[in-house]
Amino acid sequence: MNGTPFAATTPVRIGRVGLKARHARNLAAFYADLLGFQEMDGEDGAIALGIGDRTLMEIAEDRTAEPDDPRGAGLFHTAFLLPERADLARWALFARDRNMQLEGASDHLVSEALYLSDPEGNGIEIYADRPPESWTRNEDGIAMATERLDFSSLLSTLADGDTGWQGAPENTVIGHVHLRVGDPKTAETWWHEAQGFDTMTRYGTQAVFLATGGYHHHIGANSWRSAGAGKRNPNRTGLSWLELKSRNATAEKEYADPWGTVIRVSPTR
Repeated sequence: MNGTPFAATTPVRIGRVGLKARHARNLAAFYADLLGFQEMDGEDGAIALGIGDRTLMEIAEDRTAEPDDPRGAGLFHTAFLLPERADLARWALFARDRNMQLEGASDHLVSEALYLSDPEGNGIEIYADRPPESWTRNEDGIAMATERLDFSSLLSTLADGDTGWQGAPENTVIGHVHLRVGDPKTAETWWHEAQGFDTMTRYGTQAVFLATGGYHHHIGANSWRSAGAGKRNPNRTGLSWLELKSRNATAEKEYADPWGTVIRVSPTR
């Protein structure tokens, strides 16, 4: 991909996420409308969605699954990274015109982001990064915060007569995945030891952000609603697995974090 976002150029990056849904077809239609994803061939009957020849999501149906527990371990949000700030501005106008129910709009210093949930309660972040050279680095890592998004500044990136949102651009990727965990310190240790990730910053004792290659974060782990959570019930809807693409991997391998979240590691091809 030309113009590949920084998040996808690092030694390890996010590949795909797998979701379990009670109504997979409805959920797939939601993401197709939300981001313009196309349906592709999935594994084991799952519905695969992506852009061009790249799958970003797979949705498997289980009508007997219990609803996800927002206070348990699992998915906090999947974060879709748009290539340019203007793309986020276009999507913001699209969301406004569709009367979408946004749940947040934040300036994180390193990025600008909009938040919502899908029909089965899975969190979604749609964001654009600021240029990496503008990120502030200090002894604690990369400076991040949660401040109010300046919509006027964001929309000023669009010229008169802009064609508007036409679906996610070709270089859209999953920039990061944010997990609910029982204890961020335990998660931090596991990601260091099992996957070789670096700690980029922390929000006190309740959240940690980790990455490879100097990105602000490929993985977030927080206990804001899930403090003390035990292992995830695999019979619930929500996150089934998370795929990492690694330059260091020579074969596919599957791990489970301390809460039973499945992490698949595949070689970068």
